[in-house]
Amino acid sequence: MSVSYLTPEGFKKLKEELENLKSVERPRISAQIAEARDKGDLSENAEYDAAKEAQGLLELKIAKMEDVMANARIVDESQLDISKVLILSKVKLRNPANKMEFTYTLVAEQEADLKAGKISVNSPIGKGLLGKSTGEVADILVPNGTMKLEILEISR
Repeated sequence: MSVSYLTPEGFKKLKEELENLKSVERPRISAQIAEARDKGDLSENAEYDAAKEAQGLLELKIAKMEDVMANARIVDESQLDISKVLILSKVKLRNPANKMEFTYTLVAEQEADLKAGKISVNSPIGKGLLGKSTGEVADILVPNGTMKLEILEISR
């Protein structure tokens, strides 16, 4: 897996979610499996099959989260260069076509939340903005063509 850059807040949130999966969800699914097993013939027990499948999905999710945490790098926002767009940069943008202005913070994929103005650095817009400076116009390839966004301001 590749390196994931996370804020201290994002790392803490990921750690809490992982702990919940391990300490709450894992025992709950184990109890469901035991209860279904007690009902008799496992070859025709749909409840048992469903619980085993849920257990497999949970273990996969736990493994992926552990991998992300093992390869995570905590980013110190105070050390970021604000002369160009990087992860954790807060970017004020204008769409020259319709003159709309908006602000996004570029974050790791795990922390993306469009409602909160946080977009992933792996999204088309995030990728198109990385490395650009104030005053530049980024040509961003989106599903319905190319979008131009002018970078008005970069901050932390």
